[in-house]
Amino acid sequence: MRILIAPDKFKGSLGAAEVGQRIAAGVRSALSGAQIEIAPIADGGEGTAEAIVEAGDGEWIVCLAHDALGRAREARYGWLPERALAAIDMSAAAGLSQLAPNERDPRRASTFGVGEMLQHAVGRRTSQIVLGLGGSATNDGGTGLARALGFHFLDSDGRELPNDVAALAQLERIILPNELDIPSITAACDVRNPLLGPSGATRVFGPQKGVTPPQLELLERALERLADVAAQTFGSDYRDVAGAGAAGGLGFGLMTFCGASIRSGFEVVAGAVDLQRKVEAADIVITGEGKLDRQTLSGKAPAGLAELARTFGKPVYAIVGQVAADLDARQLFAEVVALEDRSENFRETPALLETRAKELAQRFSKNASR
Repeated sequence: MRILIAPDKFKGSLGAAEVGQRIAAGVRSALSGAQIEIAPIADGGEGTAEAIVEAGDGEWIVCLAHDALGRAREARYGWLPERALAAIDMSAAAGLSQLAPNERDPRRASTFGVGEMLQHAVGRRTSQIVLGLGGSATNDGGTGLARALGFHFLDSDGRELPNDVAALAQLERIILPNELDIPSITAACDVRNPLLGPSGATRVFGPQKGVTPPQLELLERALERLADVAAQTFGSDYRDVAGAGAAGGLGFGLMTFCGASIRSGFEVVAGAVDLQRKVEAADIVITGEGKLDRQTLSGKAPAGLAELARTFGKPVYAIVGQVAADLDARQLFAEVVALEDRSENFRETPALLETRAKELAQRFSKNASR
């Protein structure tokens, strides 16, 4: 029996690679003769770089970068030497998980550190960059990243605007750097939100980053002004492109300032890990993630994998932390197994993954013997 184990991370608990290893250990304990392949997957969120590094036998590069609030720290990104490809998670520099709840400040939070990581990768003579857009603490439209690359944002008096997103409402002019040598950038994301409006960056994702009701209109006007001036400056307008609102508008910023393209995070990772070939070669596919809910059905990695497997007639089983009560996952998965780990800090998750995987594999064995 050939089994492909292709999980996403269990957010806040385990990375995708460890989830895969734990599931594999459980399966082996029940099916010692099974041929198992582990392929961690992601959808543009945290863990995208890890999935690409794991699949491409890459390495990790550590560089100095500033976090969302401007504090110097070390960050890492993936490097695949044979392809001269850098895989960056924006959350490694400007992630929400790096901030305590009382530190969340979307007016100050900046993607400057992401620009520093990008610059460091460019210095390695990178030919292509994949940049995962999930898990951001920011709502700056990518202006922090642009500042790190040498762009300047001026008011009507020609003065540099301060690092306050609301100040972008006073933006009159964008000055480009003298030299900007940026390789091909693919922005990988799992959302299709535009920059502005009811389904835009500020209104949909802002509250979880600390945007208060009085700030909503303030920040929305600031990003609208940024889009207006950017359209005048560059002759192109990306505000309504699906994914422009990802990572607090970093999707918009990458397209505007770096000429990046935005693609489905799952599709980017699936291509990088050669997922189609691995699914075709498997008899059974097992995936997983921390929580299975309606968001899973809208571009998340397990759903993407299930759709891919369906085209080849391969059954997909999901081992997850929790399942939303209102979700009927039978349309995607042959079976869903929930850990329901209620221990503090998910201490029991590794052991539960192995136990549930073993139980699932035992059912495979019984069905095969009938």
